[in-house]
Amino acid sequence: MNAITSRIPAALQNLALPIIASPMFTVSYPELVLAQCKAGIVGSFPALNARQPELLGEWLHQMKADLDAYRAAHPGQPVGPIAVNQIAHSSNGRLMQDVETCIQHQVPVIITSLRAPAREVVDAVHGYGGVIFHDVVNVRHAHKALEAGVDGLIVVAAGAGGHAGTQSPFALVGEVRRIFDGPLALSGAMATGAAVLAARAMGADFAYMGTRFIASKEANASEDYKQAIVKAGASDIIYSNWFSGVHGNYLRESIERVGLDPENLPVGDKANMSFANGRSKAKAWKDIWGAGQGVGQIHDLPEVREIVARLRAEYDLARARICAG
Repeated sequence: MNAITSRIPAALQNLALPIIASPMFTVSYPELVLAQCKAGIVGSFPALNARQPELLGEWLHQMKADLDAYRAAHPGQPVGPIAVNQIAHSSNGRLMQDVETCIQHQVPVIITSLRAPAREVVDAVHGYGGVIFHDVVNVRHAHKALEAGVDGLIVVAAGAGGHAGTQSPFALVGEVRRIFDGPLALSGAMATGAAVLAARAMGADFAYMGTRFIASKEANASEDYKQAIVKAGASDIIYSNWFSGVHGNYLRESIERVGLDPENLPVGDKANMSFANGRSKAKAWKDIWGAGQGVGQIHDLPEVREIVARLRAEYDLARARICAG
C-alpha cells in the first residue's frame, strides 16, 4: 500500500475520480447527490437543505435505499459515498439534532463548516466509524480543526465558489501539508479533469468541486442561474461579505439583477452572520448566486454522469501529457 492510499479512509477509496462534490446550499438536493454518487464520486449536501429536520432523515433513508439498489444492479461499478455538510456555527440551532440524524443513518462522511466542530460531534461521528472533514481558509483554522480531532481538511483557496478564502492554492496546500499528512481536499476554481490532476500534484488527495455541478441537469438551480454560469468568466465573480456576513464569491449578474452595484457593495459584519437568510433584502444563495472563478471553463449543462466522464477523459489526457513529458 503506498503512502497516499494508506492515508485515505476506506469510504473514500475506489472512486471513479478523486473528487468530492461540494455541498451547495439550495442547489445540492437528493437528485444531484445521487447522480454524483452513481457517477463514482462523493456526493454531498448541506443538512440545512432539508428545510425541516425530519426531512433530513427521510432523505438519507431514501438515498441509501436507492444507492444499495444501484450497487446491486451494477456490480463492480464505483459508487461514491454520501457526505452531509453540517454548519458548526452558533447560528445553526439544528446542529446537534441533525448530527443525531446522521449518526442514526451512519452517514459515511461528515463535512463541517464555518467553525471547528465540537469534540462531542467528532467523537459521535467516530463512534459509528464515520469520518469527518472540516473546511478551512488558512493555517490558523487548520490548527483549530486538527485540535478538534477531524480526520481530514478541505482547504478553500482563492476563487472557490460560495464562502471562500483569498490565499493561492499553492501557498495554502503547501503550508497545510507542513502540519498535516492526512486526507486533504482542495477547493478553488476547478472545473476540468486537468485541474483535478493539478490538485493532486500539488499535494491534495481530492478536488473539491462545486460550480461545475451547478451547471448540470440534476442541480436544483434555476435556469437563469445555470445560464449565468455558462455565460460568465472569472472576472464576473465578485468577492464580498455583504450578503451573509462571511466573504464569498458570487455571480456579478445576480447582484446586478437585484439593483446593486457589484463594484460598490457595503461591508458586511461577521457578528451578524446569517448563513441561511442573508443580510440584505437580496438573499444570499436564493437571489445572489454563488459561483467560483472556474466558470469561464463551463459552457454547457449536461447530466452529471457526462460531466464526470468528461472529467475522467481530461484527467487521463493531462496525465498522459505529463508522462510523455
